[in-house]
Order: sequence, then structure tokens, then C-alpha cells
Amino acid sequence: MDWDQLELHPRIIASVRKVKLKSLREVLCVSGPDLQRLTGLSRVDVHQLQTAAATACRRSPPTPGAVYVCTEDPFPARRLQQLIRGQGSRRRDVPAALTRCSGDRVYVEHAADLESLQTCLSRRVPVLLARRHVRLLVVDSVAALFRTEFQASDWLERSRQLISCSHTLHTLSREYNTPVLCINQVTDVFSSDDSLGPVPGGVSPALGLAWANQVMVRLMMRRLQQTVARGGQSSTLRRLEVVFAPHLARDGRDAAVWREGVLGVDGSETSKRDRCV
Repeated sequence: MDWDQLELHPRIIASVRKVKLKSLREVLCVSGPDLQRLTGLSRVDVHQLQTAAATACRRSPPTPGAVYVCTEDPFPARRLQQLIRGQGSRRRDVPAALTRCSGDRVYVEHAADLESLQTCLSRRVPVLLARRHVRLLVVDSVAALFRTEFQASDWLERSRQLISCSHTLHTLSREYNTPVLCINQVTDVFSSDDSLGPVPGGVSPALGLAWANQVMVRLMMRRLQQTVARGGQSSTLRRLEVVFAPHLARDGRDAAVWREGVLGVDGSETSKRDRCV
């Protein structure tokens, strides 16, 4: 990147070179306050730098986005646009020009059966990854196809297909250094005694141990009974927990879903949740 091509004051360019920021992506990935600390520039100078970098990125090859593979429900396009509109209040350090075009970098694929899913993962997704158009792969949901295409007696073939799908995802993640997020459904766990009905709060992954043993990190999001409010919004309280991870402690945190995204609920909001039910 030739920084002299940007329409910036030479003093700003000299500060960027001094801290050895080599690309526009590095500038856009660092928050405004952090850029101020690194470069010693003022808030106005940092805003000019980020705006120039965002404008240059729109003229250059796109910043890496994400692939979203839908296997069950239609892609939530309206929700995506709502999230994009809410980023202005959540990330004030990011230029508006960058957030407005973020939806252009989400590639959506609909897979109605396992054959379509395998074709997508083995042919289409590698092309985007190789060209560095995407840096995240989401499969929503991995359980939908396997629960509908196989009967109980087909458990051996289902396990074989599960392992094949897992191998493809692991290969993509390893070869292209890309995180893969697979959304799984859960089923109720029923009591083994004489009482009928599910165990309160007892759920297990829909695909069982055959799939659970294929993933590196397992996260569980539960819907709680409480409701929290913030400003003119209200949300059912959620609990995001680390079920298994080789590098994370088994812990969790309360969260809520707002117009601008999923945010953690701090102690003051949690203490008020009984009042907000």
C-alpha cells in the first residue's frame, strides 16, 4: 500500500508509517482510541484516516466477508439490514462508509439437501476462500438435513455422512485458516423414572455424540424466563455458556438480543431483570 495515494496530510501519513501499519485492513481493524494511542494523532486526524481508508477499500478489492449457508429457513435479510443500520451507534469509531457496504460481503447459499450442501462446501466455498473474499463460514443449521433425510435404521449411513461433512469443514478451516460456525439444534432430555415429560432445563445436541465429537468448541445459548429492558427496547434474557473448549474455562454470561446485535448484560442490568419481567 502506497500511503501517498491517500488524500491525507503528510503529518498523518508519517505517523502511520512510524507505527508500521502496512495495509488499509490494519487501519480499519483497529479502533479509533487505539489508533490515537498508537499514532499520537488527534481524534479528528484519526477520523480522517479511517474515512480515507474506508473510501480506498471501496475502490479496491472487497474486504473479506462471510458465507452463510442456509439449510432450513430463508436467510434473514431484514435482520441483517437492521444490524447494519445499528452499527453506527455501536461502533462509532468505524466510518459510516464502511458499515453501510458491509452487507455486500455476505454470500448466501441455500442447500435443500445433503448433496447440495456437499457441493457448496467442496466447490463454491473454496473458490471464495482462495480468492480471499470471505474469512468466515456459517452453516445454519447442520442438524436440519440430517434429521430429515435419514430414518432411525439408517444410523450407520447418517454417521458416515456426518463424518464426511465434518472432514470437509475441518479441511476448509485448516487450509484457509478460516473459522467455521455450525449451528446445531437441541432436543429435550426425558426423565428415565416413572414421571412423564422432559427434564426441566435438560437438553442435548440434536445430532448426539457423533457430531459433538467432531467440533472443537461447543457453545450453548439458552433462553431464560426473565426479560430485560434498555431504552425503548426489551429482550428475553439469554445465557451463553461454554460447554467444551480446550482453551476456555467452562463459564457463561447473560446476554440480550437488541436491534444492533447481541450484547452482554452487565451486573446493573441483570440486577434489574426481576423488575422488568
